[in-house]
Order: sequence, then structure tokens, then C-alpha cells
Amino acid sequence: MLKLLLEYFSYDFVCNAFIAGSLVGILGAVVGYFVVIRNVSFAAHALAHIGFSGATGAALFGINPLNGMLIISLLAGIGMGISGSRIQQSGQAVGMVLSVCLGVGTLFLAFYKGFAGQAAAILFGNIFGVSRQQLIQIVTLAGVALFVLGFLSRKLLFASVRPDLAEARGISLLSLSVSFMGVLAISVTLASQIVGILLVFALMVGPAGIASRIFHGFWTANLAGICFALSAVWCGILMACLTNWPPSFWITAILFIFYLVSEALCRFVLQR
Repeated sequence: MLKLLLEYFSYDFVCNAFIAGSLVGILGAVVGYFVVIRNVSFAAHALAHIGFSGATGAALFGINPLNGMLIISLLAGIGMGISGSRIQQSGQAVGMVLSVCLGVGTLFLAFYKGFAGQAAAILFGNIFGVSRQQLIQIVTLAGVALFVLGFLSRKLLFASVRPDLAEARGISLLSLSVSFMGVLAISVTLASQIVGILLVFALMVGPAGIASRIFHGFWTANLAGICFALSAVWCGILMACLTNWPPSFWITAILFIFYLVSEALCRFVLQR
């Protein structure tokens, strides 16, 4: 078994999958922590579906779907960021925009006459299809997003927990909100390359949500979220290699098991 697993690492597409999955897992866990404490899970879900129209539109015109989704997601994220805290009370408006973008994406997909696997990759992810060029793009975008988040993390945490006090101390909630939603848009776009648009919610919110349920400290919750994300991604890739089943299935299934275990731990052991 070990020899078989080691043989898989001799293939470039498996190595690319591990590197890309690890980076996106770390980014998703860290960004997801702020998604959970800022209560914007629906925005993360919506960004993936809004970006669907950009991905399919780019595929239709022969452009890299990652670039198309990134542009549309960034525009939508900045718009949500400008809305600030009102985004949490604008579920109907976000839902309508999400719906029309899904409809436009479906229309683009109907016009698309290219390789059908490209459409499936957009919806369900294709971590084994990450090329060297895409890997460089993922490393660059993940690095930029983590740098921006690291630079803003202190103020962002303060503004997320005590927004009134943060504003009274002169922190611009608008600029923080716009910056964070931009980082979230990048994270959602990259996560969609791993598990697809339909399952991006699991990787963006799952590890951070499970970790926050068990740990309440900033560092412990973030480190636990990263461990959960990396465990799910690494085990998911290995199980996909062994079974030839979709890695998206394994990653989401493993995260669901983590969720069930964490709920049992909190209810019966920690009494929360």
C-alpha cells in the first residue's frame, strides 16, 4: 500500500494536486474563520455561484475559466463589501443576483461547444487537472490573499467582534469590509478549482466552522481549521488515487465526518 502511494507522487498531476490543495486548504481555513465570526457564510456561497457566470463566459470565449470567475467574483465581492453590514440583511437581493448569475452561466454553458469535461470541472472541480501554469497562478493568488489577510487580521478581528468600538477608534469599517470581501472572492475562486462551484461552501466554511465549534481562541481555532482542511484535502486526494472516485466526494465526505465527530464531542464531552 505504501509503495503504491509513493508511486503516485512520481506523477506531476498528483504533486500539483497536493500543492494546490494544500495552499487552498490553508487559505480557505484562515479566511473561513473570519467568514464564520463575521456571519457572512451566505456571501461566500453566493460568490461561488455568481462567479459561475464568469467562468462559463470565459470558457465560451476561449479564456481561462479561472480568470473569468476571478474577475466576476472580485466585482461581486467588492460590491458586497461596500454594502458592509447591510449584506447580512440583504439575503433576498443577494439571492436574486445569485439566481440571475446562475441563469446567465447556464446560458453560456448551453452555447459552449467545447470539451464537456471543462464544464464538469467548473461545477465539481478537477484538482488532478491543475497544470503547471495554473499552479503558479494559484500560488501567486493564495500568497497575495494570505499577505493581505495577515496585514489586516488584527484590525479585522477587532472590527468583526466589536464593530462599534472599532469605528469609534477610527478604524474604517468600509475599507476593511471591501478588502476582506476581495480576499474572500479570491479564496472562493481558488477553492472552486479544488471542489468545484457547487461544493465550494464545504472547503470555505467547513474546516473553520468545525474548529470554531471546538476552540474559541483565535490561534487555536485557526490552527485547528488548517489541520482539518489539510487532513481532508490530503486524505481526499489519496483516497481518490486508490479508488478512482472523485476527490471532491472524498474531501466533502471527510469534512462531514469531522463535523459529526465535533458535534458529538461538543454535546457529550464539552457539554456545549
